Amino acid sequence: MTTPAADTITMFGAEWCSDCRRTKKQLDELGITYTYVDLEAEPAAADVAREISGRMNIPVVVYPDATHHVEPSNDDVEQKLRSLNLI
Repeated sequence: MTTPAADTITMFGAEWCSDCRRTKKQLDELGITYTYVDLEAEPAAADVAREISGRMNIPVVVYPDATHHVEPSNDDVEQKLRSLNLI
C-alpha cells in the first residue's frame, strides 16, 4: 500500500476521474515532480487516500508540508505550489 512520502507531492487518482486527469495534466504542464497513485491499479490505496482526506472524493493531492487538497481547482493547486515555492 502506498503512503505519501514527506518530501514530495503525492496524488491519488483514477483515469476515469475527470478532476484527476485535469490535476495530473496541470502538474505535468508545470513540470512538477510528483508520485501518482493509481487507485485502479492499487485499490487498497483508496483507504490511504480516505484516511488522509476523510472523504471518498478524488483526487487527493498531498503536499510536502503534509497539507492536502481534495478535488482542488487548478487555482487551488497553483496557489499552494506558489506558497511552497515550487513554481
